[in-house]
Amino acid sequence: VPHSEFILLGITDRPELQPLLFRLFLVVYLVTILGNLGMMVLICLDPRLHTPMYFFLTNLAFVDLCYTTNATSQMLTNLLSEKKTISLAGCFAQCYFFIALLLTEYYVLAAKAYDSYMAICNPLHYSVKMSRRVCLCLATFPYAYGFSDARFNVINRFYCADPPLIKLSCSDTYVKEHAMFISAGFNLSNSLTIILVSYASIIATILRIKSAEGRRKAFSTCGSHVMGVTLFYDTLFFMYVRPPTEKTVEESKIITVFYTFLSPLLNPLIYSLRNKDVKQALSRVLRRSVVTKNVEPPVYNKP
Repeated sequence: VPHSEFILLGITDRPELQPLLFRLFLVVYLVTILGNLGMMVLICLDPRLHTPMYFFLTNLAFVDLCYTTNATSQMLTNLLSEKKTISLAGCFAQCYFFIALLLTEYYVLAAKAYDSYMAICNPLHYSVKMSRRVCLCLATFPYAYGFSDARFNVINRFYCADPPLIKLSCSDTYVKEHAMFISAGFNLSNSLTIILVSYASIIATILRIKSAEGRRKAFSTCGSHVMGVTLFYDTLFFMYVRPPTEKTVEESKIITVFYTFLSPLLNPLIYSLRNKDVKQALSRVLRRSVVTKNVEPPVYNKP
């Protein structure tokens, strides 16, 4: 009889740790939502941030928000539930959205790198080359590609994804394992190549700047993106660009926690705390909010 649901073993099989883990991951999840949603609202409210760079940052925050929600909701539910299962349809949907959003983030990061390349290497043509239409096309492609390329009784992880699913198969998984390896390698290397080529050109351009202050400003412009990319890609290469085994499935639980929670959590901090424009925009929005609250409404005398 075909199984209609999967059992999720989760992060730990020790019941006494599950309430603690629930509170920990709930706090992390709420901070992640606050950080990414706050970044999106701030960019929307401040007209000075209506530039291509912050347009791509808004898309990155949105993808991070969806990405972490997709994995976290089921995990938090299972940490409080005795019946740690997910339906076949639910597993399929979670797997699909996980892969789709992962691919989308690859290419949003690549688009952001290309924007930095145009801003630093072609400043005179930047406004023409990065027009509103071009930015919309560059932002639309990751979503279109990610959601069209995404793919599917005990799952040894806290969400559904390809490596643990492969371990359940009773048939020969050689082709599937290597197809996943090739697909992951192709998309990782493809997007990372765009980023590396962009930053190789950026570094070459920055080194030709004679002013030390000019070089410092140029490096600070793209420093946050480099940190975000490094955090995201290091764990993904370690996890996906290798065939799954019992050992790697166990190891990947820890790695998955890292990039499912830590990358979306830290991205708003990386892009805001190191960014003078974002801090100034936050200050302006807060000042406007305080002024609006302190302004008393006019009193009209009745005739």
